[in-house]
Amino acid sequence: MPRATGPLAETLARRAVLLDGGLSNQLADQGCDLSGALWTGRVLAESPGQVEAAHTAYVRAGAEVLITASYQIGDDPGLLERSVRVADGAARAAGHGVWVAASVGPYGAVLADGSEYRGRYGLGRGELAAFHRPRVEALLAAGPDVLALETVPDTDEAEALLRVLAGTGARAWLSYTVAGGRTRAGQPLAEAFALAADAPEVIAVGVNCCDPADVLPALEAAASVTAKPLLAYPNDGSVWDAGTRTWHAPVHPAPWPTAAWRAAGARLVGGCCRVGPPWIAALRASLHHPPPV
Repeated sequence: MPRATGPLAETLARRAVLLDGGLSNQLADQGCDLSGALWTGRVLAESPGQVEAAHTAYVRAGAEVLITASYQIGDDPGLLERSVRVADGAARAAGHGVWVAASVGPYGAVLADGSEYRGRYGLGRGELAAFHRPRVEALLAAGPDVLALETVPDTDEAEALLRVLAGTGARAWLSYTVAGGRTRAGQPLAEAFALAADAPEVIAVGVNCCDPADVLPALEAAASVTAKPLLAYPNDGSVWDAGTRTWHAPVHPAPWPTAAWRAAGARLVGGCCRVGPPWIAALRASLHHPPPV
């Protein structure tokens, strides 16, 4: 079966779309070794079939968008291309239409020290654009449906990414990681989302890899400055400890208020780290009902 027909943006104008969940936790559940700086990219390099199996697990749960394993890969054109090809294989084998989103992780992800949860790397926008440009070019050459500019911690990096995309004709979503009503670097969210309000390349804006409690205020901030569709794919509320490379899970995780997210404008909904296929399957049941009026 071919991948989803028609641009993702056109579908978002009509209905909500279900994203996949965390790739790293699914690979870990499959027994894969994610140690080292490449993280999920290590599995992609050594055992691409495991990555395709993880994508397939999300397809079976009902996911309509697969995010590639390119998040933590630097400038390795062959591995970046492979990430799209592997996701494409899972998408084409699906029993329903599936889009492929090529992950463009932040500069901090490549440092593999948790910097994406702080931002402010000490690099200027020009330096950040120079870092991202070859990665974006390699991913676009592989033919994904959309780019996922995800887990962006600050406005400097967002501006750099938008500079790289300008005039390319590519389509992308821009997703910040946030905490306490601000970007991870501490900038006001309305200002952060406003950067993409007039960017024709950006089809949706929102948040990912954040506490679910931070989602609704962020969506409301985004809706105040842009009419673009919104997106939300938080983690399970756990906090990442970069020093020990472990997650600290919440003692009493709260249910996700997905109806409120939908009412605020969320059209792309899924999960990030520690959100697995069963969670995505449960989201599917609620996502395909109209949002409350």
